[in-house]
Amino acid sequence: MKINNKTNILIVGLGIVGGSYARGFTKKGFKVHAIDTNPETIEFALKNNIIAEGTTEIDAELIGKADIVISGLYPHTFKEWIKENQKYFKSGALITDVTGVKGCIVYDVQNMLREDCEYIAAHPMAGCERLGVQNSNEKIFYDANYIVVPTEKNTEEAIDTCRHIGEILQFARISEISPEEHDEMIGFVSQLTHCIAMSLMTCDHTENLEDYTGDSFRDLTRIARIDETLWSELFLLNKDALLHQMKLFTMEISKLERMLMEADKEGIKDMMRRSTARRKLFDKERMD
Repeated sequence: MKINNKTNILIVGLGIVGGSYARGFTKKGFKVHAIDTNPETIEFALKNNIIAEGTTEIDAELIGKADIVISGLYPHTFKEWIKENQKYFKSGALITDVTGVKGCIVYDVQNMLREDCEYIAAHPMAGCERLGVQNSNEKIFYDANYIVVPTEKNTEEAIDTCRHIGEILQFARISEISPEEHDEMIGFVSQLTHCIAMSLMTCDHTENLEDYTGDSFRDLTRIARIDETLWSELFLLNKDALLHQMKLFTMEISKLERMLMEADKEGIKDMMRRSTARRKLFDKERMD
């Protein structure tokens, strides 16, 4: 599918990421439609020209004219929505998503989807600890990674179209990995980091700490402001990969604990050197 300004885009679930998609497409001249169950969300998006048309209802006409349907729904809701509403899709429609787990979703959706439509999974590695379309901003994508997650069922055309979405929204880097590789990776770079941030915020109950902390603590715990409904679902859907990464982290911090107990200064310094060297690979400046 060739994407151009005549391509009709429907976003289902206009939260922080879905809203940022809408802003990005709209600023590039696309006509964006949206469905969201919250009337205030649709009202805000229309008032601020984030979308051209929106509704809180299942609108067969709105769904039926979409060339590309982008789901910003929670994982279980996404599958239910596809099952109930794919009958309205136009023939040749492409469905993609922003979902944070893949293995438990991709194959189920592909297996239930009509043969004249195609689902290609994607994951924008960007977000914000604040929720809602009111806090959406297409600029969160500019330094971010975008992951296309194809299976053997996907056509090259769909993969290319999905990559093109990442290019239109100006992601800094676009990659392709399998659903299994995605979930293993996301268990480490995203879910484990949220677990660590949460644990830091709940392991010490000293009062008035906010009056004494520096930027390092604030930076490290920024993502501790978390949507408990979404993230508890993501954790449980990917629990095997996440538990594996938690075990590796526990083993590593136990090594550091042992080095501290034994006053192993050289061991600590070696760990710091390895940490510093690897951290340089993640600096955003490297991506420019």
